[in-house]
Amino acid sequence: MASKEKTRKRRNLTETEIQIKVDQILEFLEREYPDASCSLNFKNPFELLISTILAAQCTDKRVNEVTKDLFQKYPDPAAFANAIPEELEEAIRSTGFFRNKAKNIIRCSQDLVTKHGGEVPQTLEELTQLAGVGRKTANVVLGDGFGVPGIVVDTHAGRLSRRMGLTTEKNPEKVEYDLMKLIPQDQWTKFCHRLIAHGRGVCTSRNPKCEICQLNQICDYPVLGSD
Repeated sequence: MASKEKTRKRRNLTETEIQIKVDQILEFLEREYPDASCSLNFKNPFELLISTILAAQCTDKRVNEVTKDLFQKYPDPAAFANAIPEELEEAIRSTGFFRNKAKNIIRCSQDLVTKHGGEVPQTLEELTQLAGVGRKTANVVLGDGFGVPGIVVDTHAGRLSRRMGLTTEKNPEKVEYDLMKLIPQDQWTKFCHRLIAHGRGVCTSRNPKCEICQLNQICDYPVLGSD
C-alpha cells in the first residue's frame, strides 16, 4: 500500500460502528481459533501462578520445559517458600532474569503459606499483593486457574489491540481497561487467548501478514502502518 495512504488519520468511529467492528473481530477470532487456550502446562492454580511468573520475558515452551522438573522438586507453596535461593536460581536459570524471579517466587510462596493458608487467592486485589504478581499474571491465574474472566494484556494483545483500533494506549493497564469496555465479560479470557494466537501466527510484530488476514478491511494497521 502506498506510503501516502499510511499517513491517513484514524477516523473517529461512532459507538455503533465500534460495536460492529468489535463483533466482527470476535466472530473472526472465534471462527479461526476456537480452541485457543493457555499454552503453559499446569495441574492447579499454584503451578499456573509460578509458571506465569517464570514466563515474563520468556517463551511458554521454555517455561514448560523447566517446570516439568521444577514441580517435581518443589510440589507446593511450602516447598518453594523453603527453597535455597541459589538452588532455585539454577533450576530456573534458562528462563532469564532468574535471580529476580527466584526471589519473587520464594517471597510469593512464603506469603501464600503465612497469609493464605497455602492456597492461591481468587481476587485480583489479593493476587497483585503477592511478590512478582502484576495485573497480567493475576488475570492469567484468575481466568485459566479459576474461571474468573480477566483481560490479559501481553505484548501480542497490546500490539493487536492498537493495530485494530480498539485502543490507542500503550500502557498495558490502560489497554486492559479499554478492552474491558468493549469485550463482553464472559469472553474476556477466550478473547485474549485468541488474540495471542493471531498475534503469534499472523499479526506478528515484524512483517505482519496483512495480505492474508481476513481482518485487514477493518484493521487500522494496513492504512496507518503503526503499532
